Amino acid sequence: MMTLYPDIKPYLRHQLSVSAPHQLYIEECGDPDGIPVLYVHGGPGGGCGEKSRCFFDPKRYRIILFDQRGAGKSTPHAELSNNTTQDLIDDIEVIREYLGIEKWVLFGGSWGSTLSLLYAQVFPERVMALILRGVFLCRDQDLHWFYQRGASQIFPDYWEDFIEPVEKNKRDNLVAAYYDLLTGDNELARMGAAKAWSLWEARCATLRPNHDVVEHFLDPHTALAMARLEAHYFINKGFLKPNQILADAGRLAGIPGIIVHGRYDMICTLDNAVSLHNLWSDSQLNIIRDAGHSSSESSIIDALIRATRDIAHRFSPSRDDDGSID
Repeated sequence: MMTLYPDIKPYLRHQLSVSAPHQLYIEECGDPDGIPVLYVHGGPGGGCGEKSRCFFDPKRYRIILFDQRGAGKSTPHAELSNNTTQDLIDDIEVIREYLGIEKWVLFGGSWGSTLSLLYAQVFPERVMALILRGVFLCRDQDLHWFYQRGASQIFPDYWEDFIEPVEKNKRDNLVAAYYDLLTGDNELARMGAAKAWSLWEARCATLRPNHDVVEHFLDPHTALAMARLEAHYFINKGFLKPNQILADAGRLAGIPGIIVHGRYDMICTLDNAVSLHNLWSDSQLNIIRDAGHSSSESSIIDALIRATRDIAHRFSPSRDDDGSID
């Protein structure tokens, strides 16, 4: 079983101004001359963490992390203005140009997979490869599954806690009801809604209960950004056309991809990954039999480390002392 690489520190940090009022936090780790890889975090609003750096061999990758608009260390925190999917796609391209990178690998999970796919469909010539975890196509059916009826049948006890902040007469559209709470003037209601929204996601993220995941999602800074940005994006259907990613799957032709998806993913069901894989002939689908959605699950980590090693071998092969491919 493969495990995360040891913790490392960034060798460079940047604050990059994009369209007002946003400033993006960016950091670089690993080998400055290595294969450029961009870690695209989930959410929207999830931000990057210290472990985000640890999926890549620091001797072979130039590891680039950034917090998307309103998330993590980017400012202003949880800001919704000028914050759309197209803005985030543009930001990735601005970062690439700012760092002087010709082509790079994109590594994205959940919403990060959505954004990575969309960027690759707009800028295929800039993408060496995609490594995707917990694919999220952001279709109407995917949003309905997790925020209206579907996952609620699997976790009815957790669901009761999720809907509790919403008035009974508004529960026919929970995303809209939560959006109103999260953008309202009542600060206590706003924070309470943020924690309930984030707790629902955290509880459903892993096959087995994971206290660390729940604690991370309930951190007030993380919870507010996650809940506000997710509600903002999802009430706008991801700012996407219906079924946009699958409709444009042909644009991924020639880009190698490795998809890692837990069979028991209750946030982004497996049909997301299968539907994408069936239309993307250059992709490899790895269904993880004993995992849910989270990148913290040991078997997901194992598959992702193997994926980053595989991509490193493809684009920068090296050999062990015994002459075998490492």
